[in-house]
Amino acid sequence: MSFRYSFQQIVDLKNNERTQAEWVLSEAMGQLRNEETDLHGLFERKERLHQEMVNASIQSVSISSMLTMQSYLNHVDKQIERKHQDVQQARVVVTQKQAHLSEKMMDEKVWSKAREKAYDHFQAMMSKKEQDALDEMATNRYKRASF
Repeated sequence: MSFRYSFQQIVDLKNNERTQAEWVLSEAMGQLRNEETDLHGLFERKERLHQEMVNASIQSVSISSMLTMQSYLNHVDKQIERKHQDVQQARVVVTQKQAHLSEKMMDEKVWSKAREKAYDHFQAMMSKKEQDALDEMATNRYKRASF
């Protein structure tokens, strides 16, 4: 007789839910990395632009050109501000997805432990039946031998 857990479909469902939560977390972490990469790129762009402005001031460039560069620098600063907000929002999403994954992992663990307990109980019952059968055989042999 083999072990068959009556709630196995629930255990499988909890396992699938945990796996999906891992995928969602992975996706959120990827989005966070993308946002951080974009932010880093904006900082590099700002640094290059700042260096261009320093070089331009040494080379005596027209005021309108300097104003254009300054305007663009201000635009990049605003993009950096918005990207900081995007990064922060992505971090919040990652934190939420981590909490969701933890919840799913705990849920799965509860059901897996219940399955393990049911299996242990099954094993104990099978051992008891086997021992009872052996005891019965020993009793029958003893009775036959004593007649």
